[in-house]
Amino acid sequence: MPSPLVTKSKAFALEIIKACESIKGHSVLTNQMLRSGTSIGANIREAFYAHSRPDFISKLQIALKECAETEYWLELLNESGYYKDSVLLSQCEELKRMLIASVKTAKENKP
Repeated sequence: MPSPLVTKSKAFALEIIKACESIKGHSVLTNQMLRSGTSIGANIREAFYAHSRPDFISKLQIALKECAETEYWLELLNESGYYKDSVLLSQCEELKRMLIASVKTAKENKP
């Protein structure tokens, strides 16, 4: 059974793609959000094939950074009125919490 983090990050990436397609005329913002929003899941997937625990933690931390960046773009789009979707922002915040917890757990469980 896939990890909830893998499943949720992939579903989030698909929603980011749809959101970016629906926003017209703001290619700089949507390109950045598309890049960071889809990168979260890619880095999580990479983490599960890490060569070592430090590599695993590093990949999750990169995913966390990409998640924070995506959250920023979503906030900008919401606050500017170009894209209002509190559900997508909530999903991003949930992913961020899950990543923070996963990084913390991985660091605490060092051999």
